[in-house]
Amino acid sequence: MPRAAAGFDTVSETGESRPSPIDVHVGSRIRLRRTLMGMSQERLGEALGLTFQQVQKYERGVNRVGASRLYDLSRILDVPISFFFDDMPSGTAHAGTPGAPGGFAETIDGFGQAEDPLAKRETLELVRAYYRITDPAIRRRVFDLIKSMGPTEN
Repeated sequence: MPRAAAGFDTVSETGESRPSPIDVHVGSRIRLRRTLMGMSQERLGEALGLTFQQVQKYERGVNRVGASRLYDLSRILDVPISFFFDDMPSGTAHAGTPGAPGGFAETIDGFGQAEDPLAKRETLELVRAYYRITDPAIRRRVFDLIKSMGPTEN
């Protein structure tokens, strides 16, 4: 299988192939939603008829997600297909296209992962723990406490 068909669209300065920025973004959105739902890679893989290693490859953008698989993911993760493309950095749709505007390089770290604080495991665990607080009054007090500990907004 040609590397481009496996989702590798970009060649680095060292000659290594890298996943397409679009595939990386879609994968990060799959991971975000799966984690917010408290679902393991194994469980998602079982629902899709895949191994957890295949789910990992989708989440890292190494394997490209086809249209029918994206449909299955949207159904299992209970989100519209457009969710996987939400918050895509400007310029990503044309990344790797000669003469197209750039912009994605500034938004990924050295490992090809988005530097989005909302995608960090710590943030996702905090949100899940917050919503496990059943008393709305206590949840509001926790929210106010956390806001008071950070810098004031201008």
